[in-house]
Amino acid sequence: KETITKSSGINAEYGIDKLSECGFRTIESTSFVSPKWVPQLADCKDVMAKIKRNPNTVYPVLVPNLKGLENAMTCNITEIGIFTAASEAFCKKNINCSIDESFERFAPTIHTARENGINVRGYVSCIVRCPYQVQYRHEPWAEFSEKLLEMGCYEVSLGDTIGAGTPGEIQTLLRDILPALPSDKLALHCHDTYGRLSLIFTWDWRVVSGYSTVV
Repeated sequence: KETITKSSGINAEYGIDKLSECGFRTIESTSFVSPKWVPQLADCKDVMAKIKRNPNTVYPVLVPNLKGLENAMTCNITEIGIFTAASEAFCKKNINCSIDESFERFAPTIHTARENGINVRGYVSCIVRCPYQVQYRHEPWAEFSEKLLEMGCYEVSLGDTIGAGTPGEIQTLLRDILPALPSDKLALHCHDTYGRLSLIFTWDWRVVSGYSTVV
């Protein structure tokens, strides 16, 4: 558990502003979650206020529900991210609700965001493995992705959240989903937890070509 909290000024200047100076055009900036559950993110409004906004850069923020969106809307945001998971255990640990409940929360959140001209990106975590649940069905994440697109997300990010996926596993998952969903509406979110970040360079690029984002 992290016990050190960096100031909002450090997060804005040495994190977000430096990235925009490097030329990044999309920088996920903070999360509007309850400070009761994540005290390190209690300064989310301060971070957004201190960013030196580049007109060529988009600064999305994560929101778990409508209340999070309403708080974020006071900070002149243009894009949000909403997030669920392929694993029930991870969903409950991450946003304190079941997968079904997460989609119930998404409906008014997406509706309100789009009514206010705010773009919405969806996230599905733990597409390969979960740190809290050893066995679970992986197939539903394709269904969840389709549902998020139907609800109004312009793109869905598929997360190998703990970086445990092998090249073969990722290829299989992508081959399963590509016939059903357009690749330009999907993104891949990878982690280097187990030194496997290089797997994105070992994938068969005929499989991942067309994906709008690989991070």
